[in-house]
Amino acid sequence: MALSSDAALWFLVLTLPICVWVAWNDMKFMKIPNKAVLALGAVFLVFGLIALPWAEYPWRLLSLAVVLVAGFLANLAGLVGAGDAKFAAVMAPFIPVEDARLFMILFAAVLLAAFVTHRLFRALPAIRAQTGDWESWTRKDFPMGLALGGSLAIYLGLGVFVGA
Repeated sequence: MALSSDAALWFLVLTLPICVWVAWNDMKFMKIPNKAVLALGAVFLVFGLIALPWAEYPWRLLSLAVVLVAGFLANLAGLVGAGDAKFAAVMAPFIPVEDARLFMILFAAVLLAAFVTHRLFRALPAIRAQTGDWESWTRKDFPMGLALGGSLAIYLGLGVFVGA
Protein backbone atom coordinates (compact mmCIF):
# COMPACT_ATOMS: atom_id res chain seq x y z
CA MET A 1 0.00 0.00 0.00
CA ALA A 2 1.18 3.49 -0.81
CA LEU A 3 -0.56 5.00 2.22
CA SER A 4 1.63 5.14 5.34
CA SER A 5 0.29 3.39 8.42
CA ASP A 6 0.45 6.67 10.36
CA ALA A 7 -1.67 8.51 7.77
CA ALA A 8 -4.06 5.55 7.59
CA LEU A 9 -4.48 5.62 11.38
CA TRP A 10 -5.21 9.37 11.42
CA PHE A 11 -7.72 8.99 8.65
CA LEU A 12 -9.34 5.81 10.00
CA VAL A 13 -10.00 7.25 13.45
CA LEU A 14 -11.54 10.38 11.97
CA THR A 15 -13.50 8.84 9.10
CA LEU A 16 -14.86 5.64 10.64
CA PRO A 17 -17.78 7.38 12.40
CA ILE A 18 -18.65 9.14 9.13
CA CYS A 19 -18.49 5.87 7.18
CA VAL A 20 -20.82 4.19 9.68
CA TRP A 21 -23.17 7.19 9.58
CA VAL A 22 -23.30 7.08 5.78
CA ALA A 23 -23.92 3.32 5.66
CA TRP A 24 -26.67 3.47 8.29
CA ASN A 25 -28.34 6.58 6.86
CA ASP A 26 -28.34 5.19 3.34
CA MET A 27 -29.92 1.93 4.50
CA LYS A 28 -32.54 3.69 6.63
CA PHE A 29 -33.42 6.66 4.38
CA MET A 30 -31.76 5.83 1.02
CA LYS A 31 -29.88 9.12 1.25
CA ILE A 32 -26.31 10.12 2.00
CA PRO A 33 -26.53 13.37 3.95
CA ASN A 34 -24.69 16.38 2.55
CA LYS A 35 -23.43 16.96 6.10
CA ALA A 36 -21.63 13.60 5.93
CA VAL A 37 -20.08 14.54 2.59
CA LEU A 38 -18.95 17.89 3.99
CA ALA A 39 -17.64 16.24 7.18
CA LEU A 40 -15.54 13.75 5.23
CA GLY A 41 -14.23 16.54 3.01
CA ALA A 42 -13.35 18.64 6.05
CA VAL A 43 -11.46 15.73 7.62
CA PHE A 44 -9.29 15.46 4.53
CA LEU A 45 -8.82 19.21 4.08
CA VAL A 46 -7.63 19.67 7.67
CA PHE A 47 -5.92 16.41 8.57
CA GLY A 48 -4.56 15.72 5.10
CA LEU A 49 -2.27 18.68 5.70
CA ILE A 50 -0.95 16.95 8.81
CA ALA A 51 -0.90 13.34 7.63
CA LEU A 52 0.45 13.71 4.09
CA PRO A 53 3.57 15.19 2.50
CA TRP A 54 3.00 18.70 1.17
CA ALA A 55 3.78 17.72 -2.42
CA GLU A 56 1.14 14.99 -2.38
CA TYR A 57 -1.72 17.06 -0.95
CA PRO A 58 -2.70 19.01 -4.12
CA TRP A 59 -2.70 15.82 -6.21
CA ARG A 60 -5.08 14.23 -3.77
CA LEU A 61 -7.41 17.24 -4.12
CA LEU A 62 -7.21 16.84 -7.89
CA SER A 63 -8.46 13.27 -7.50
CA LEU A 64 -11.51 14.68 -5.70
CA ALA A 65 -12.26 16.90 -8.70
CA VAL A 66 -11.76 14.05 -11.22
CA VAL A 67 -14.04 11.65 -9.30
CA LEU A 68 -16.62 14.42 -8.81
CA VAL A 69 -16.81 15.01 -12.58
CA ALA A 70 -16.99 11.25 -13.25
CA GLY A 71 -19.68 10.88 -10.58
CA PHE A 72 -21.64 13.80 -11.99
CA LEU A 73 -21.61 12.18 -15.43
CA ALA A 74 -22.58 8.79 -13.94
CA ASN A 75 -25.43 10.48 -12.09
CA LEU A 76 -26.62 12.17 -15.29
CA ALA A 77 -26.60 8.75 -16.97
CA GLY A 78 -28.71 7.35 -14.11
CA LEU A 79 -25.98 4.95 -12.96
CA VAL A 80 -25.52 6.28 -9.41
CA GLY A 81 -27.30 8.60 -7.03
CA ALA A 82 -26.10 12.14 -6.46
CA GLY A 83 -25.18 11.40 -2.84
CA ASP A 84 -23.18 8.36 -3.92
CA ALA A 85 -21.29 10.46 -6.48
CA LYS A 86 -20.52 13.21 -3.97
CA PHE A 87 -19.43 10.79 -1.28
CA ALA A 88 -17.19 8.89 -3.71
CA ALA A 89 -15.59 12.19 -4.69
CA VAL A 90 -14.71 13.15 -1.12
CA MET A 91 -13.44 9.60 -0.51
CA ALA A 92 -10.99 9.88 -3.42
CA PRO A 93 -8.33 12.04 -1.71
CA PHE A 94 -7.91 9.42 1.01
CA ILE A 95 -6.67 6.91 -1.59
CA PRO A 96 -3.29 7.47 -3.24
CA VAL A 97 -3.32 7.11 -7.04
CA GLU A 98 -0.86 4.23 -6.65
CA ASP A 99 -3.54 2.34 -4.70
CA ALA A 100 -6.44 3.10 -7.05
CA ARG A 101 -6.38 -0.36 -8.61
CA LEU A 102 -6.17 -2.06 -5.23
CA PHE A 103 -9.04 0.10 -3.99
CA MET A 104 -11.22 -0.72 -7.00
CA ILE A 105 -10.70 -4.45 -6.40
CA LEU A 106 -11.51 -3.97 -2.72
CA PHE A 107 -14.58 -1.89 -3.61
CA ALA A 108 -15.83 -4.56 -6.01
CA ALA A 109 -15.51 -7.23 -3.30
CA VAL A 110 -17.16 -5.05 -0.65
CA LEU A 111 -19.94 -4.06 -3.06
CA LEU A 112 -20.71 -7.68 -3.83
CA ALA A 113 -20.62 -8.68 -0.15
CA ALA A 114 -22.73 -5.68 0.88
CA PHE A 115 -25.31 -6.37 -1.82
CA VAL A 116 -25.66 -10.06 -0.93
CA THR A 117 -25.76 -9.32 2.80
CA HIS A 118 -28.33 -6.52 2.38
CA ARG A 119 -30.59 -8.68 0.24
CA LEU A 120 -30.25 -11.64 2.62
CA PHE A 121 -30.98 -9.52 5.70
CA ARG A 122 -34.00 -7.86 4.13
CA ALA A 123 -35.43 -11.34 3.51
CA LEU A 124 -35.10 -12.34 7.19
CA PRO A 125 -38.19 -11.53 9.28
CA ALA A 126 -36.18 -11.18 12.50
CA ILE A 127 -33.96 -8.49 10.96
CA ARG A 128 -36.91 -6.73 9.32
CA ALA A 129 -38.73 -6.68 12.68
CA GLN A 130 -35.81 -4.79 14.24
CA THR A 131 -35.37 -2.38 11.32
CA GLY A 132 -38.83 -2.30 9.77
CA ASP A 133 -38.79 1.38 8.92
CA TRP A 134 -35.66 1.16 6.77
CA GLU A 135 -36.48 2.43 3.32
CA SER A 136 -33.86 0.21 1.67
CA TRP A 137 -35.90 -2.88 2.53
CA THR A 138 -38.71 -1.83 0.20
CA ARG A 139 -36.79 -0.20 -2.67
CA LYS A 140 -35.36 -2.11 -5.59
CA ASP A 141 -32.23 0.07 -5.74
CA PHE A 142 -29.29 -0.61 -3.44
CA PRO A 143 -27.98 1.69 -0.67
CA MET A 144 -24.53 2.26 -2.16
CA GLY A 145 -23.42 4.16 0.97
CA LEU A 146 -23.13 0.76 2.66
CA ALA A 147 -20.47 -0.32 0.16
CA LEU A 148 -18.79 3.09 -0.18
CA GLY A 149 -18.41 3.68 3.56
CA GLY A 150 -17.42 0.06 4.12
CA SER A 151 -14.78 0.17 1.41
CA LEU A 152 -13.13 3.31 2.75
CA ALA A 153 -13.12 1.97 6.32
CA ILE A 154 -11.66 -1.39 5.25
CA TYR A 155 -9.04 0.27 3.02
CA LEU A 156 -7.88 2.54 5.83
CA GLY A 157 -7.96 -0.35 8.30
CA LEU A 158 -5.71 -2.34 5.98
CA GLY A 159 -3.43 0.67 5.79
CA VAL A 160 -3.12 0.71 9.58
CA PHE A 161 -2.39 -2.99 9.91
CA VAL A 162 -0.56 -3.72 6.66
CA GLY A 163 0.95 -0.26 6.14
CA ALA A 164 3.28 0.94 3.45
